[in-house]
Amino acid sequence: MASNNVSSFLQKVRQGVRPNMFEVQLKFPGQIGLSSGGDDNLLTLMCKSAALPASNVGVIEVPFRGRTVKIAGDRTFDNWTATFINDKKMEVRSRFEEWLMAVNEHEGNKTKAPNGVDPTQYTVPVQVKQLEKNEEEGGRVLRQYKLHYAFPTSVSAIDLAYDSNDQIEEFSVEFQYSYWTVGADNDEKSADGIQIV
Repeated sequence: MASNNVSSFLQKVRQGVRPNMFEVQLKFPGQIGLSSGGDDNLLTLMCKSAALPASNVGVIEVPFRGRTVKIAGDRTFDNWTATFINDKKMEVRSRFEEWLMAVNEHEGNKTKAPNGVDPTQYTVPVQVKQLEKNEEEGGRVLRQYKLHYAFPTSVSAIDLAYDSNDQIEEFSVEFQYSYWTVGADNDEKSADGIQIV
């Protein structure tokens, strides 16, 4: 019979997984003319919050003799949002605005992507990593999610006000992506040992 006391719980949960131990990595797509030479590490440092992506499978409801039979449907992927601290040069924000401009210009309503509507020109992989907390393994990746073919669809407004004292500006960026894969540790392998591509 399983023991359900505090000691058993602590042995299993140990220190738990901390939501403030994470890292987000992405490189801005250079093939659509985004300015090069930016500090890609700055984006990782300025990312204040993010989320591990959700997992959803739709449901097909089929009426049968007064009952509703539920059958697994198609998988869907929610939008993914990250919040960034606004750095002094506003570099992170300006690069996201430039990325959106390259996808669709404000005035001309056209794209700067060299191959027009080719999604591989303006999408990138985004990695979200859950990190270990303890001293011996601090920074080790417990689990990582790779969002494939991600691109921003909105950069949020930043509210300005005279009475906004003792604050640093921040903004959110919402991304769309086609699908995600999952891995563990730093070996880029999924939970079942399959290499992440």
